[in-house]
Amino acid sequence: MQAANILWADDEIDLLKPHIIFLNEKGYNIETATNGNDALDIFNSKDFDLVFLDENMPGLTGLETLTAIKSSNPDIPVVMITKSEEEYLMEDAIGATIDDYLIKPVNPKQILSTIKKLIDNKRLVSEKTSMAYQQDFRNLGMTLNDNLNYKEWVDVYKKLIFWELKLEKLEDEGMHEILTLQKAEANAQFSKFIEKNYVKWINNQDDAPVFSHQLFKKKVFPALTDNIPTFFILIDNLRYDQWKIINPIISEYFRMEEEDIYLSILPTATQYARNAIFAGLMPLDMEKRYPSMWQNDEDEGGKNLYENEFLADQIKRTLRKDIKYSYNKILTQEQGKDLNEMLPNLMENSLNVIVYNFVDMLSHARTDMQMIKELANDDAAYRSITLSWFEHSPLLDLIKKLSQKRVKVMLTTDHGTIRVKKPSKVIGDRNTNTNLRYKQGKNLAFTAKEVFHIKNPHEIMLPKLHVSSSFIFAKEDSYFVYQNNYNQFVNYYNETFQHGGISMEEMIIPFVTYKNK
Repeated sequence: MQAANILWADDEIDLLKPHIIFLNEKGYNIETATNGNDALDIFNSKDFDLVFLDENMPGLTGLETLTAIKSSNPDIPVVMITKSEEEYLMEDAIGATIDDYLIKPVNPKQILSTIKKLIDNKRLVSEKTSMAYQQDFRNLGMTLNDNLNYKEWVDVYKKLIFWELKLEKLEDEGMHEILTLQKAEANAQFSKFIEKNYVKWINNQDDAPVFSHQLFKKKVFPALTDNIPTFFILIDNLRYDQWKIINPIISEYFRMEEEDIYLSILPTATQYARNAIFAGLMPLDMEKRYPSMWQNDEDEGGKNLYENEFLADQIKRTLRKDIKYSYNKILTQEQGKDLNEMLPNLMENSLNVIVYNFVDMLSHARTDMQMIKELANDDAAYRSITLSWFEHSPLLDLIKKLSQKRVKVMLTTDHGTIRVKKPSKVIGDRNTNTNLRYKQGKNLAFTAKEVFHIKNPHEIMLPKLHVSSSFIFAKEDSYFVYQNNYNQFVNYYNETFQHGGISMEEMIIPFVTYKNK
């Protein structure tokens, strides 16, 4: 590693010779100056990684020198050294964008610590993060071989996301590759776990996790209060990792009261999972209760057109009393802005449900538009686009306005999405649905080990279109491909974000409650 170059300007630089020798021995190159003018001449003559400035020098003051240095190179870290602890000096220095300050007399270890913090920090953090993950990698590897329960699987997924977000900031391809492989192994084991337990869970086993159709009954309705409006915000298709990167922004305005998790039903697709949330019923029961509103895969038209009606019926059926509520679905910026203007009216309701469709549209655009494909070419970029949208969205404006009111905010989603990489061949008739992560149809032909096969859809509370209809769900990061035009299909859909199948990303769903600060 190349030695760092440091400029140190102080009118008493001769008294600092022991410090400079100490830093030379630690591998740093130190250039010195006794006044601000000389410091600027030296600074402009070569490249430096860090500057130490004495606040009180003859000629140009430390603050004046600082301003000139920052005008020349605003990215260079500058440390101000002063004899005074006067508050106004600190405020002036901070206002002039110093990166740190020290009070004289300084000792060599103080100086070394500051150097490491400002110019060695990235390398040290990288080394420590990589080392910590390597240690945790072994623990996670052993954990994946255990007979994990649902809560333990949630912990595994959270830990993998923790490391993914940590390692994302490091330029260490080796660590990224190891994590990718470990995540793939975890998804393989998680798929087996879901195959083993899903049928009995859906059929009301006592220790089953909360699923989509139970979300309002178990999480939302019990938390409603008469005197504080609750805002239930569902961002369609938002994964746990995407929530983790927008949560710090939300936390500037609200205090997180509880971070919880629920599981999306299968298929992890909007028409099933989100309708189940608002109806409080599994799709088979929805088909029976709402024959004119439930839409099967074969049916023409929109599949999520009656969420408000489903919610109204669930409120009446579950709470057995009338409450004032609103339902709004936001598809455009203008609709979001219009909703924000309605906030005074919404404050009169006990419950306000808001569905934001941006992330779902992003995932579909990722498939359909070459430009979006290039912008969101991996999970990190996909998160970055989500963050950028949120930072400039009417939703953030709404959250800012809500922070000035006395409210409770619940944030969640209906399902996640996974970047698919492995094609899985399937054969079906012309009525087989088009989703890449699940198929419903008659006489489906597939590779058995690559799917979760449900021969009788009623067994997991799904409608059956025909007597011989069955469902198959893609596992891990695979996607279904027809044999006709196989190569063209693979080239088009490989590495796109899809949902409908079984993976931690699609099924493990954040449900977060915020309260006013």
